[in-house]
Amino acid sequence: MKQVTQKQSDGEVAVCDAPAPVLRPGGVLVQTAFSLVSAGTERAKVELAKRSLAGKARARPEQVRQVFRAFRDQGFQDTYRRVSNRLSALEPLGYSCSGIVTEVGQGVRDLQAGDLVACAGAGYANHAEINFVPMNLCAPIPGRAAHLLEQAAFTTVGSIAMQGVRQSDLRVGETAVVIGLGLIGLITVQILKAAGCTVAGLDPDARRRALAAATGCDAVAASPNELAAIVRQLTTDFGADAVLITAASSSSGPVTTAAQVARDRARVVVVGAVGLDLPRQPFYDKELDLRLSRSYGPGRYDPQYEERGHDYPIGYVRWTERRNMQSFLRLVADEKIDVRPLITHRFSIGDATRAYDLITTNREPYLGVVLDYGSSDVREQGELPPPPVAVTRRAVIKDDRQIIPSPQGQIKIGLIGAGSFAQNVLLPAFKAAGGIQLKSVVTRSGLTSRSVAKRFGFERADADPSAIMDSGDINVVVIATRHDSHASLTAEALRRGKAIFVEKPLAIDAAGLADVMDAYDASAAGVMVGFNRRFAPATIAVKEWFAPVAEPKFITCRVNAGFVPANHWIHDAEAGGGRIIGEGCHFLDLAGFLAGSVPVSIETAALPDGGRYQRDNVVIRIRYADGSLATVAYLANGASGIGKEYVEMFGGGRVATIDDFRRVKLVSPENSKHIGGRFAKQDKGHRGEIAAFLRAVREGLPSPTPFPELVTTTRLSFAALESLQSGRPVNV
Repeated sequence: MKQVTQKQSDGEVAVCDAPAPVLRPGGVLVQTAFSLVSAGTERAKVELAKRSLAGKARARPEQVRQVFRAFRDQGFQDTYRRVSNRLSALEPLGYSCSGIVTEVGQGVRDLQAGDLVACAGAGYANHAEINFVPMNLCAPIPGRAAHLLEQAAFTTVGSIAMQGVRQSDLRVGETAVVIGLGLIGLITVQILKAAGCTVAGLDPDARRRALAAATGCDAVAASPNELAAIVRQLTTDFGADAVLITAASSSSGPVTTAAQVARDRARVVVVGAVGLDLPRQPFYDKELDLRLSRSYGPGRYDPQYEERGHDYPIGYVRWTERRNMQSFLRLVADEKIDVRPLITHRFSIGDATRAYDLITTNREPYLGVVLDYGSSDVREQGELPPPPVAVTRRAVIKDDRQIIPSPQGQIKIGLIGAGSFAQNVLLPAFKAAGGIQLKSVVTRSGLTSRSVAKRFGFERADADPSAIMDSGDINVVVIATRHDSHASLTAEALRRGKAIFVEKPLAIDAAGLADVMDAYDASAAGVMVGFNRRFAPATIAVKEWFAPVAEPKFITCRVNAGFVPANHWIHDAEAGGGRIIGEGCHFLDLAGFLAGSVPVSIETAALPDGGRYQRDNVVIRIRYADGSLATVAYLANGASGIGKEYVEMFGGGRVATIDDFRRVKLVSPENSKHIGGRFAKQDKGHRGEIAAFLRAVREGLPSPTPFPELVTTTRLSFAALESLQSGRPVNV
């Protein structure tokens, strides 16, 4: 399918061929009819990408600080690779479109195939022929009116305007001022008029003032002084009941103007991106109420609402972002809003680069810029869109006929999931090991699949994991998806007889683990989980140091894990399993590996945190069959100024410490020695584990991490969470 993309490195916009997305629970597949190019948001995104590295750094200082921290922790080469991967990635463009539903996912409540819909959301309502859209970001067009499809492509910006109006709390008969008569400002004017308000507008552009007057604005002004005179006349000197700022400017001039024309105790609503250096005196004298409007409305930026489809009860949240979308569409259907006069340019999807050239060069005036996906007859004749386009969920990066037949024992890899960890850590480790063929990569976004395939040398990009499972030319499956799919994908690959490398955790619940164990018992294939720290040079050195010690040992792992916001997917029990299962398993595995014994009981306690840390500050105590003890202190309440991980081990008169997998100290009564210099590169064992895994596959050896140990660590993480919840020790 065709999709509009942008390179982060230089801002180059292109229309590329990408695999179509696959249907997922909680959403629908939509064949796009029209999409709207945002002259504000998207232009800013493209212009930022076109800047030099220095320009990008000035615009995003926090990301520069992240790069320096990565350089300190991971060294120049790894940091350079991470930055290069990020800059060379293809990014989707677009966040407002309309089309026809072709497939409906499990759990979707009120949409069905054939519905005409408006779609919202960056990463979902892309400029692409086919989009996957979660149900709360998808609103049906009233009456399946095909002639409204082009106007419905404006629904996202219409919802932004709608939320600004709701924040203004205006009533019938009141007077409003709209500062900035761009696309959102002009739609705001129409919404306010439909609500029975008197509206004055301000914009220096004569064409936009003329459009505002033609679409219902009662009076327009070219300057703040002219606006002030108009408002005095409209309100008999009282001032505006509310001022909505829909301009885009780094200046604080718009808020200063708003304070001048507002009445006593009026509302000032900031919708656009403007400076907020507020003039205290007029805001104080009039006791003005400053409000910020958050995008499309309540639910925006909440993954539980947008991605998982959890609606807000209407009795508590009357206007969510989806209900704002529906409200806008009703006004369009009732002809209370007409965005057609705002459309200045139309381009076919194949000519999308011309649209971006237009908005970034300002070679001619523009306002509403629409991309047409072959549905011009819908706009002109009101007919339904054409049947769904023939799409492929595969993009061929290399021609298979040019591939030299692989030698005996060649490892042919299919990768499922290609986020930042896979790109920055796993794939470089696999390529460094050598002796492999990268056959196919699958991600939730077909565009990401294509981008990763091209960058790392995969032969093809696919959009559905079944393409890898069904492929006869793939014998190794690498799984680096979100945690909730690890168990099901691992079990499926085992049933297909493919060797598997799956990132931790192996499973996030007992049912998933049981599925994997059943599949393992029925398969001749092997599994390895990404418990990399046992393969780190530091860990191996400590393990060897304690090899002569026969008595029980004591192990401490202190993890300065850092704070993760409550709405992060890792905290979602169904998606991430929580941090103990999703991340703490690393250290449960490391402690067990160093102890060299089977755990028999576990006890977990957490600091009280009032819900801020999601009970992430825990101490886990493990007792082993040989009498060894281990404690894992996993903490989210620290600071990044010290190393992330510190390990101590005592026993038999010997002591060892691992400082952030950079430095190792080994001490005994006879001697003391250090391994690793102060500035040694951090090595947590990723390359070591990949090399060991590939060697085992190539030579037909057992998994470097025995399957029973994988199961034990997984069960131990479940028991750690159970102990935390019950407040009691749990026998394993």
